[in-house]
Amino acid sequence: MLTIDGSTGEGGGQILRTSLSLSMITGQPVRIEHIRARRPKPGLMRQHLACVLAAQAMSGAQVSGAELGSQTLVFEPGALRPGEHAFAIGSAGSCLLVLQTVLPALMLAPAPSQLKLSGGTHNPLAPTFHFVERAFLPQLARLGVKVEVTLRRHGFYPAGGGEMLALIEPAVGGLRPFDLLDRGAVGEAFAESLVAAVPRRVAERELSLLKDALGWDEGQLRVPNVRQNEGPGNALIATLAFEHVTEVFTSFGEKSVSSEQVASRLLRQVKAYQDSTAAAGPYLADQLALPWALAVHQGGQAAAYSCSEITEHTRTNLDVIQRFLPVVADVTREGAHRWRVAWTPHQT
Repeated sequence: MLTIDGSTGEGGGQILRTSLSLSMITGQPVRIEHIRARRPKPGLMRQHLACVLAAQAMSGAQVSGAELGSQTLVFEPGALRPGEHAFAIGSAGSCLLVLQTVLPALMLAPAPSQLKLSGGTHNPLAPTFHFVERAFLPQLARLGVKVEVTLRRHGFYPAGGGEMLALIEPAVGGLRPFDLLDRGAVGEAFAESLVAAVPRRVAERELSLLKDALGWDEGQLRVPNVRQNEGPGNALIATLAFEHVTEVFTSFGEKSVSSEQVASRLLRQVKAYQDSTAAAGPYLADQLALPWALAVHQGGQAAAYSCSEITEHTRTNLDVIQRFLPVVADVTREGAHRWRVAWTPHQT
């Protein structure tokens, strides 16, 4: 039984999710203590419990401590169960974090899977549907995993009520590690403002502010059709596409927050990425950690990616991964706004 201290490093829910993923993949039973100890409300919240129950259903695990508020969980996985599964997270709990928990195991499974997830799709404290679809999944495709996602209904925080599908085709012949060090040629760049049960003028104001700050033209500004009964919700999204990578940044509107504040938050993210030459931004760097480690472990050869920032969240994630897998993550700074994360098989 491997014991993981959930209070180390960033001390949040990612320790739980990564531990569940790797327990399913390796078959290693795990005891997670002090779950989310560094959060204002420690222990399993509804969102985290949904991840535990999804992992249990996916692996036939024996579990103890799977209840709201629990700060200790024992997870003993059984055989993986690919196929059709449906998980309702409840309220605005993130569909994407549940997907993040079970996807690593399913992309290595012996058969395809189809997931139906209901809950939040656009949540300030989780990857959004558009980020996963445009930024993360194309990198999985380069590793050899085909994942198609469909957004059936938006689920904005705090109401939730969204729904999405994910079709997962595992990597044939295993994951293929590669280096993602440069962005490549510049591609399309555009901004969208999603508004549901929010006046359209809010979207137009947000996009106008981006247009002026970034020097973009009208053709790069979009207000997609969103059913008004899927709100209230507002998400301002910037997509920057390059030859080898696409980055997606999001800022959320909320009560008592002006359009200027929403646009300014997004601009800070975009400009921080533009100041760097690295391939991945800080959030994508975090998402790439586990797939890269698994590819290096399976392929037996080193692989690296560059990123504009290494957060405490990412460092904590790297530490957890190395507890489960015989791989080593070497993080080096290459400049003011550029880092390199190099994974190598552990030399015994």
